[in-house]
Amino acid sequence: MVFPATTAKGRTIQRIGRKRSFFRKAEAERVRTIFHSYLKLGSLNLLMADLRKRDIVTKLRKHKTGKTIGGIPFTRGPLNHLLRNRFYIGEVAFKGEVLKGEQRAILDRTLFDAVQTTLHEQAHRRSSQRMSSEALLTGRIFDDRGNRMSPSHARKGGTKYRYYLSSVLLQGAAERAGSVRRVPAAAIEVLVARSVRDHLKPSALIDDRSLVHAHVLRVEVQPGRLVIQLARIDGTDPDAAAGATLEVPWQKMTSTRRREILLSDGVLPQHARPIRSETRATLVASIARGRHWLDELVADATITAEAIGKREGCSIRKVNMTISLAFLAPDLVKAAIEGRLPHGIGVSRLTDLPAEWSRQHQMLGLSDL
Repeated sequence: MVFPATTAKGRTIQRIGRKRSFFRKAEAERVRTIFHSYLKLGSLNLLMADLRKRDIVTKLRKHKTGKTIGGIPFTRGPLNHLLRNRFYIGEVAFKGEVLKGEQRAILDRTLFDAVQTTLHEQAHRRSSQRMSSEALLTGRIFDDRGNRMSPSHARKGGTKYRYYLSSVLLQGAAERAGSVRRVPAAAIEVLVARSVRDHLKPSALIDDRSLVHAHVLRVEVQPGRLVIQLARIDGTDPDAAAGATLEVPWQKMTSTRRREILLSDGVLPQHARPIRSETRATLVASIARGRHWLDELVADATITAEAIGKREGCSIRKVNMTISLAFLAPDLVKAAIEGRLPHGIGVSRLTDLPAEWSRQHQMLGLSDL
């Protein structure tokens, strides 16, 4: 239905179409690229990593105040909104209705409908997996930068080890990860359930899964503590656990103790005993392997860390740790290739370092290369 310009609804639709007509012409090709890429990859996480690799970012917008926003890598929310926006097929959403717009469509409806179907199937699959997953905190646990932490696992010697992993690591954006990027699932789940149970003291018997689903809104993992946001409890005293926040002491335990590289006073890193040639060769090969595996994950939606591990005959943990080498600071990579790293710094010291390049240097005790 088309509304005449004499009606308020018609004037609103015309105004929206005119306001966005320049955007449509300037950004049409970018929008088509994003839709085609999503349909090919079938995953928002892989799409985000692909767009980052191709330097496709959000549109720059300038406010009347002169402030400029946009021009940053896409995140899940804006991407999901863009992929569902009916404006690109010549329609306008107005007060809950979908109406024929004044603007010309820039997307083929068949492509748009195919993307909607994939989005719906993906959302349904995530919902089903969340309900059946043994991971109690799926959808509720985040790192201290607001990134959702996704359940993951590895097998070693027939034993399954479960983790929660910052989702940006799967998107090829490790620099956006929080202070704690991976946590042991079982230990976190037990601590959260026990803390909530001790705080609420439920009178009726309730299992941990039901307790978490009914009362926990959000768990944020911070260095040294968990911040648990509880849901408001209807019918209770306002001062008693109504939307309360619990701060629970917690410390991540490491399976191996990291050793700090200590240099003699007055000795610069470049003057220290250099890395052994065998260690250097192994390190350079591992960095190259990590970058290759990361490219595989980004380029092909069917490839997973588990599939790579099975193909290479190693654990998922080994795959993830090797991929982390792809995010080393450029000067560290250059020093490794040229054999200028100090003796004692090899693959095990350089895996799973912080995303920030300056913190990588601090943890390694290197200030100048």
